[in-house]
Amino acid sequence: MMALTRRLYQGEDDYWRIRTFLREVLLRNDLRELSWHVAEFDYWRWHLVANLSGGDLADGVFLWETAEGRLAAVLNPIMGGEAILHVHPDFRTPALEDEMLTVAAEHLAVTGDDGRRTLWVSAGVADELRRAALTRNGFECLSAPERQAYWRRRPLDAPIPASPPPLGYTVRALGDGLELLERCYASGLAFHPDEPAIAIENRDDVSWYRNIQNAPLYRRDLDLVAVAPDGAVAAFCTAWFDDVTRTAVFEPVGTVPAHQRRGLGKAVLCEAFRRLKRLGAVMAYVHSYEAPAHALYASVGFTDYDLVEPFFKSILR
Repeated sequence: MMALTRRLYQGEDDYWRIRTFLREVLLRNDLRELSWHVAEFDYWRWHLVANLSGGDLADGVFLWETAEGRLAAVLNPIMGGEAILHVHPDFRTPALEDEMLTVAAEHLAVTGDDGRRTLWVSAGVADELRRAALTRNGFECLSAPERQAYWRRRPLDAPIPASPPPLGYTVRALGDGLELLERCYASGLAFHPDEPAIAIENRDDVSWYRNIQNAPLYRRDLDLVAVAPDGAVAAFCTAWFDDVTRTAVFEPVGTVPAHQRRGLGKAVLCEAFRRLKRLGAVMAYVHSYEAPAHALYASVGFTDYDLVEPFFKSILR
């Protein structure tokens, strides 16, 4: 194994280096998403960090690099004591996996009310190297179906269903002004249907959405909405296109409860496919965690996937 040096994230130059690194990893893995897509790293920084955690990348992002400065691996927190390991296939070894898990346990675990520190790390069902490392380092797998995630991919040369929206609805790119407010309101309704106050807060202060729009790969023409006859945003999806790898990620995708079961999710996704294909995209990705999302994504061609399971380690101090 080539000697690697570990250090903390040091600023904007590292941010752009990590983005290049993630592109290299995706291409070396033949467009199979075994680490995050560059758009997911952007979304993490510009939404989860900027809007939700308020953390500093310099406190929790670790880089492993060669003496020549080539990035070999990156470790970053997500939220709530979860860490993700990105490793270039040229450098994947049991020793590096062990070191990354040790660093994650020391620096990224969170302390609960019982005084225990807990860390979560996910691994693909087919990723024998990481699963062995997790087991070796004292992690326990939660393999129940409701805990599993589907990391889905869809070639964009596959047929795209017509999927027009129902009568009276329109699918188009997100507008600004009042429509941006409605889009923020719809997000709260779609993801927190039992907590209407969140939707109202989303609409009252849209700075969180402006943060997302600052992400390098954000394009208004790929931020799509289905608009109801009364002008309300009924469904939405955002596609993040990376022209370096010619691939795209969908995050988020949602439908307001009052407008569900009308084919609107399918309509916005298929319109995004058509736009991505015109831009030259060859592959699209999305992650799903629950049965309704599994069914929606499979219905539009996201039938190839890697099954991913969570592992956890509880540390008593």
